[in-house]
Amino acid sequence: MITRPRDFLTQWTAVTPVIAVVLLVLTWGRDLPGAVVAVLTVVLAASVLAAVHHAEVVAHRVGEPFGSLVLAVAVTVIEVALIVTLMADGGDKSASLARDTVFAAVMITCNGVVGLSLLVASLRHGTAVFNPEGTGAALATVATLATLSLVLPTFTTSAPGPEFSPVQLTFAALSSLVLYGLFIATLTVRHRDYFLPITRQGEVITVEDHAHAPSARTALTSLTLLALALVGVVGLAKGVSPTIEEGVAAAGLHHAVVGVIIALLVLLPETIAAVRSARRDRVQTSLNLALGSAMASIGLTIPAVALASVWLSGPLVLGLSSVHMVLLALTVVVASLTVVPGRATPLQGGVHLVLFAAYLELAVNP
Repeated sequence: MITRPRDFLTQWTAVTPVIAVVLLVLTWGRDLPGAVVAVLTVVLAASVLAAVHHAEVVAHRVGEPFGSLVLAVAVTVIEVALIVTLMADGGDKSASLARDTVFAAVMITCNGVVGLSLLVASLRHGTAVFNPEGTGAALATVATLATLSLVLPTFTTSAPGPEFSPVQLTFAALSSLVLYGLFIATLTVRHRDYFLPITRQGEVITVEDHAHAPSARTALTSLTLLALALVGVVGLAKGVSPTIEEGVAAAGLHHAVVGVIIALLVLLPETIAAVRSARRDRVQTSLNLALGSAMASIGLTIPAVALASVWLSGPLVLGLSSVHMVLLALTVVVASLTVVPGRATPLQGGVHLVLFAAYLELAVNP
């Protein structure tokens, strides 16, 4: 009797991704009535929870920091595929889609997820502790990628507008891949201990002392269901986006709000997983998820759109506006000051959340 709720949860998280993918196939590219959109929204929310569950199973099997990497890369790969698909269908209207999506992901992860994780951990445990060496390396990589890919196009003169010339775009794409590859090597091989959770005395936690790790078969099943759940999350988010667009237009809001809402939906699994880790006093895992997602979003999206631009017509706008560059610069400065001590109080979490709120407010009222 005691194990029945757990068995039910396991069955529920196994069935939901399949239902999400089936609904995605049945509704893809169609105009949907309000009742169907409501059903899709419910399944979307359930798929998010299922994705988090299966990501935690995989993470428990492979250990940190590999578990954080699995979720971050899985979400980003599917997100990149969605961006390229929308760019292929959108024409000139999608010229800034890659820029808006990547910048939204950076602000959501580096301010929203980081701030929420630090706030939850510090309120629950007094202070949030993490490894400044690994977190600082991740932050430096994110800052470099964001500057090379999103800031420099505003100031280059080889192409009109905030765009890269073909040679510059190729350089940015290759640089993104190289930096992301170096980070993965550092994360998983050379300095893995920099990205492991630490105790309040600064000792690295190499082995978790709670439940036994799942079997390889269970982890492989969860990995498959995780992929299905993420496909469902991103695909259903696209399916409900026309309704979101209509609601945004009816409210008189700026069209960029649509991209923010979609990014929030897509990044919801990572946000929930990061907050859960923060509640367990594993803030390093939360930061791995947040900064790893930001890095993967830039490091995989820019090369993908650079390759897609070979056959896609229309301009590719990557340069940020002056307002967004100010927000990015402030985020990097504040995050650096947060990372250096290796511990944070509710104040640091609140500062990041205020920056995130400022980004949302400026998206609504640019």
